[in-house]
Formats: sequence, structure tokens, C-alpha cells
Amino acid sequence: MSVIEATAQSIAEAASTLRDGGLVAFPTETVYGLGGDATNERAVAAIFEAKGRPQFNPLISHVLDAASARAFVRWNDTAEKLAARFWPGPLTLVLPRAEGSTIALLATAGLDTVAIRAPSHPVAQALMRATGRPIAAPSANRSGEVSPTRPEHVAQSLGARAPMILDGGPCLVGVESTVLDLTAATPILLRPGGATREAIEAVIGQIALSDAIPSGDAARKSPGQLQSHYAPSRPVRLEATSVTPDEGLLAFGESVPAGAMLTMNLSPTGNLGEAAANLFAMMRSLDRPGIGRIAVAPIPHTGLGLAINDRLRRAAADDGSNRQR
Repeated sequence: MSVIEATAQSIAEAASTLRDGGLVAFPTETVYGLGGDATNERAVAAIFEAKGRPQFNPLISHVLDAASARAFVRWNDTAEKLAARFWPGPLTLVLPRAEGSTIALLATAGLDTVAIRAPSHPVAQALMRATGRPIAAPSANRSGEVSPTRPEHVAQSLGARAPMILDGGPCLVGVESTVLDLTAATPILLRPGGATREAIEAVIGQIALSDAIPSGDAARKSPGQLQSHYAPSRPVRLEATSVTPDEGLLAFGESVPAGAMLTMNLSPTGNLGEAAANLFAMMRSLDRPGIGRIAVAPIPHTGLGLAINDRLRRAAADDGSNRQR
């Protein structure tokens, strides 16, 4: 396992590794991803093995742009409008698989739909350009753990399972991409993320929220649909307005309860963008010996707050049957 500065030479080496069926961890604007050739079933299987990820949980395939996406999915007018506004950026679209699509079936959990997006991070774009193939890439951490927003997070979680980690610095968005299902008459928000619901509806009108979470081994259309996910090893208590001495506090805004063993503030000014960027790194910092539980202050349920609260709710879930360990 090695963390390597993302340079033209290291990106070229990483692209060669991907074309040969190997795995590379790389930065996107949302979180670090563990990438493999999305058209290579063995490479995709290696991603599942490295993460310890259930194979009913699909992967997002990353492409350069809308023109690249059309080779793998059946494009439509709604996708065109959304890509024009959000791509490259933190929005994943679920679309029907195109006839002749070479995306590995394992990457789509055997479904006839493909989750696809164009990331905006310059290292991710350079890597895709050099590889010349779509890159399947879930977050670069053991399945169910807190997502990585820095290269050292990848190394801590995956170790030798990520033999090459491209260092592109901290991720600017800090939460995973929004996933929108475009296969229904009304688009369905499967996972809130870096593209807000309000911004999406400003482009295409009202969207529906996904009410049903598949149970057991049923295939999901989107990653991030397991009830317990993004979980630290310490229990998580939400909507905390007071704390106990054995708790670590994840605060938000100017009003911070006193008395926690350790306090970290997602955004002292109450900025949801700053809070999203800090979320996973601060959860990792509070997930340490001596802290009995992580208490989380209330976060507004608007804009990026929808994505932040989604991740926190899944981190706090205690249903062991659905955990992605």
C-alpha cells in the first residue's frame, strides 16, 4: 500500500493498473473512491472483496461526460437537462442499461439499470481520460465504515487492500453524490448527497423520495440504501442538545453544549457546505478509545442538511442485520 502524489506520471501508472484489472484509490470532489475497470468483471469482484461489500449493493460507474455515458445507458431528455446543470459534479443518475453496454453485470448487482456519474475532481478526470474506460468506484473504505475524505483515511481503512492511493488532497464536498433514479415516470431520490434536492427540482420539477428500503439480500438500485451504513465503531446519538462526560460531541453552529469529553464543530457559522466537507473526517476523529458515544447536535433538514442527516441516521442505525461490515 502506498500513497502517491497525483502527478501526470503517477496518474499514467494508475491508468495502466486499472487497464490491467488492478485497483486504484483516487479522489473525487465527494469522497475518495476505490476504482476498478467497470467493464472487467474480475476487477469489479476485486472491489467487492477489498471492501467486504455485499454483492447485492451496486457500484457507481464514473465517466468523463454525458457523451461518454451514452455508450453505457439509455439517455433521455431529463438526463440531458441534469447533466447540463450538474455534470461534472456530485450527481449520479440511474438509467436503463444500453443495448451492448459493456458495464460489468456485477457492478449493477445484476439489474438492468446502471448508476453513472461524471466527477469534477481534476485527478478523477485525468485518471478517466488516461484509462479510457468507465471506472467503477464505491467509497474507498471497508464496507459500512465512515467514508474517506483524505488519502490517509483510505490507508487506515483498507491498508494493503488499496495497493495504490492517489493523493489529491481533501475532498471539497465531503459527502457522497446524490443518486437520482430516472427509470420511473417521476424521478426518485434514492440517496441525498452533494447535489441538493432544491437544486435538482429547479431544473426538472418535483421529484419523489424513496420510501422503501430493500430488505435482506434484495438488490438495490443505488449504493447507500442499507439501513446501517457510514458507521463508526462508537454508538451515535442524534439530535443532542446536551452531553455527558463520556461522549464526544459533533457540534453545529454557535450554540455548543458544554461537558463533552471532546467537541468538534462541523461549522461554527452554521454553514452546511462546510459541515458536509467536515462530516466524515470529524466522525473519524471522534471515533476513538475513551469516548463511549458520539453525540450529534441537530442539523437543519434543508439543502445539504438532507444529505448530512441521511448519513448520520444510517451511522446511528443499530439493526445488525443490515450492516455493511
